[in-house]
Amino acid sequence: QVQLVESGGGLVQAGGSLRLSCTPSERTFGSYYIGWLRQSPGKEREFVAAVNRSGGTTYYTDSVKGRFIISRVNAESTVYLQMNSLQLEDMAVYYCAASRRSPFSAFYLDPRQYESWGQGTQVTVSS
Repeated sequence: QVQLVESGGGLVQAGGSLRLSCTPSERTFGSYYIGWLRQSPGKEREFVAAVNRSGGTTYYTDSVKGRFIISRVNAESTVYLQMNSLQLEDMAVYYCAASRRSPFSAFYLDPRQYESWGQGTQVTVSS
């Protein structure tokens, strides 16, 4: 496992922007896929975005394409989720998660595939 800390959540009006950060709490030599997943009250945790080990490939759920951008400089650097044009349905606790493995195609869509999780950061969207 790798220890992860999320930050950047807060209160924003619909149409506004936030940038979330996912930072390892200690230096590691491992290389991980990093995902952002979110959970709203009464709902299951769902995939939002992911980035591969090098940062060169990104993945998004359809509902955030064109609005959110996940990025990383290298495997050990902070991973960001830039969230633009936020909508009420984006309101959730956002979790950063890491997977050392990439066992099958689109594995990153499944929250159960991630071995390490941050504590979450709350994103609240108001109308």
